[in-house]
Amino acid sequence: MMQAKVGWSTAGSPLAAGKEAAQAAKVDGAQIALLFGSVDYNAEELLKGVRETLGDVPVIGCTSYTGVLTPGGFITSPDGYCALMALSDEDMAVSVGAAEKKECAVAAGEEAALAALEAAGMDMAPEFFYMVAPPGEEEFYLQGIQSVVGRVPFFGGSAADNDLSGKWLVYGNGVVKNGVAVAFFWNKAYGNKYTGAYRGTGKRGIITKVENNRVLKEIDGKPALDVLAGWLGNTAADLQGFNLLGATIHHPIGITDFAGGHVWIRHPMVGNADGSANIGNNLAEGVAIELMEATTDELVASVESTAKAAVEMLGDEGLGALVAVHCGGRRGGIGDRMDETVTAMKNAIGETPFIGVFTFGEYGFEGDLANGCGGLMLSFMALGK
Repeated sequence: MMQAKVGWSTAGSPLAAGKEAAQAAKVDGAQIALLFGSVDYNAEELLKGVRETLGDVPVIGCTSYTGVLTPGGFITSPDGYCALMALSDEDMAVSVGAAEKKECAVAAGEEAALAALEAAGMDMAPEFFYMVAPPGEEEFYLQGIQSVVGRVPFFGGSAADNDLSGKWLVYGNGVVKNGVAVAFFWNKAYGNKYTGAYRGTGKRGIITKVENNRVLKEIDGKPALDVLAGWLGNTAADLQGFNLLGATIHHPIGITDFAGGHVWIRHPMVGNADGSANIGNNLAEGVAIELMEATTDELVASVESTAKAAVEMLGDEGLGALVAVHCGGRRGGIGDRMDETVTAMKNAIGETPFIGVFTFGEYGFEGDLANGCGGLMLSFMALGK
């Protein structure tokens, strides 16, 4: 039977915050702790506080954009914040592995996966796994992990900071400054709902030129920024720099899978002077994209519908806990209505423990599709009783 508790803190001292959150989240026989915190905290001190309280329980997580989501509300403070979920289940096996990027992201993914298998004493692939990495090379970290365990369903998200300055950090049994951490789970029922919950607008084009995986140069042979501006009713000048990021929170671009059942969201981030646009995830030439849309009301409501969908995937198993990976950009679009998302979550799952992190990239799988990484998405993992 799953035991799960969530604790949180806004203590001014990261050591005290780690202790307070961990103490509130203590469960008998804890096997793993999911930790999400503020970049304003010294990460080593935060983890020290957790370890002094929970002992040698494996810890995984990352820094979160402007706050964390908990049963106590949207928790934030200018002095720092954190939330921790501890999990225990006598039938479940779980382990954590991490690796700094040395040679390349693929190699780091392989190293982290092998470390997680060794820590568990397992020679078989897990049922599913959680991954956390810095923004930029998520697809390549995933490639490395899958080279070890195969295409195992996964969920997770990219570490975030509060101002896109690159201060984000990964937690993986310590601080991972530039690398990846994974948690492998065996013998645990799960349901993952991975969605953007946006609607298509019918404005479509073909990617005709991409550089360095994430720089969108051309759509239909025209400068990408000109096309995006036309779709949005702006000028290319309006979308220069990070203006593009703000303009596309409610209007990102989407890539529909081959069967039409799932849309992978891509967040345009930076408009460049040469007419290109930096995109938050990898792109490929020859692929069709569509301008998507959602209102702020729909962004809030999607928390409830996504949580319900994840729980439904458990069938008769019943819900023991829920981990909500929620895009930081969506959180920015929701603004001061974040407490409404807590209400939405409780409408979906009642008093079941949950924890939410605000990320700069979201990972998941949908149906029988491949694992993938996106932006402006939700990846909610329901864990069975």
